[in-house]
Amino acid sequence: MGAGTGIGRAIAVRFVAEGASVAPLGRRKEKLDETLVLLEERDHLVIPTDVSDEGQVARARNVIEKAWGRVDVLVNNAGVGHPADPIAAPLDEWMIPINVNFMGAVHCCRAFVPMMPDGGRIINITSIHRERVERGGSSYAAAKGALTQYTRALALELAPRNIMVNAIAPGFVDMPMSVQSDGVSELDTEWFRINYIDGHHLPLRRAGKPEEIAGVALFLAGPDVTYLTGQTITVDGGLTMTF
Repeated sequence: MGAGTGIGRAIAVRFVAEGASVAPLGRRKEKLDETLVLLEERDHLVIPTDVSDEGQVARARNVIEKAWGRVDVLVNNAGVGHPADPIAAPLDEWMIPINVNFMGAVHCCRAFVPMMPDGGRIINITSIHRERVERGGSSYAAAKGALTQYTRALALELAPRNIMVNAIAPGFVDMPMSVQSDGVSELDTEWFRINYIDGHHLPLRRAGKPEEIAGVALFLAGPDVTYLTGQTITVDGGLTMTF
């Protein structure tokens, strides 16, 4: 899910290149269609879906169940950043990242895991914000922290079915979500240059690429992951190992 842009699109492209059929979910059909153009022709299913809406996810499940009958790998990637004051903002505004980033994954797991054969895979895209915070990002951090713990809990619950449940925590990644409300990407700001390119906080001195996250997702979905579950792999260019 969340395959219209950025990391989700890169994961869809990489999985299809390796022979998979995919069902990209996302709110904007035009973005899903742009992703579809990049994919080798196969029996893909483009299903416009707001994953924060349980009913829409149920409808997507019905489409996939009728067409395929099963889901082997579920990637929960839908994400939105919505800065809001933790005290003063209206609660429904503050809840937006939690409803999309966390509850979206919950809705999809509840819908698609019953269709998943034993030995399947769930990959949750969290963030380094799962354990770090910035002003205005309390609900985003809370959602990513909850998704990380949900990953562990699901890994335990689904272990009897040999379903591996893991997460990826990206750091800075060059994608549309990096664009701020003023239309400028945070990766092009002086703040980013001083702290992360010229400074010492980011050892690799650059933002990641969506394709670099997709490679890790492919590994987690692949045949070598048979004894790895409940884990979060941080892909951040070394950012969180410094101070």
